[in-house]
Amino acid sequence: MEAAAADRQHHPKESAVPDSLAEQLDRDELSRLVRDANDAGASYQQLADRAIDPETGEQLSKPYMQKLATNAVTTTPNAARLRAIAAALRQPLAVVQRAAARQFLDYKATELSGYDDDVRVIVAHLAGMTPTAKRRWRAMIEAVENVDDE
Repeated sequence: MEAAAADRQHHPKESAVPDSLAEQLDRDELSRLVRDANDAGASYQQLADRAIDPETGEQLSKPYMQKLATNAVTTTPNAARLRAIAAALRQPLAVVQRAAARQFLDYKATELSGYDDDVRVIVAHLAGMTPTAKRRWRAMIEAVENVDDE
């Protein structure tokens, strides 16, 4: 009996990650973009070499890119740094801005920027429909796609 009690003291039971910590760990969209670029073959030095703000000429360092990849940057990058990160990642600035907003500000964009007026109007109409009507429209759209492919 005593051995079992001692064993429990040396091997504490694993506890679940608290919700607040899990949210912080999950909020790493910008860091993930940097890791993805690194995983795709770009070294942190290569990323830093490309990380130049086209407006100010500010260049980010290799250590900054590494810190960003590991979610160790604690302050929101300013506009010049976001432009430099976009250049490094060869991603549109809007993608980098959204990732930074989610990671540092817990903001999730919901607007439909980047789409033309037709798409926005269609989505606005669909958003107001009942789930049954949405399923019907989805089935019609998918049916048309299948006919066009044949």
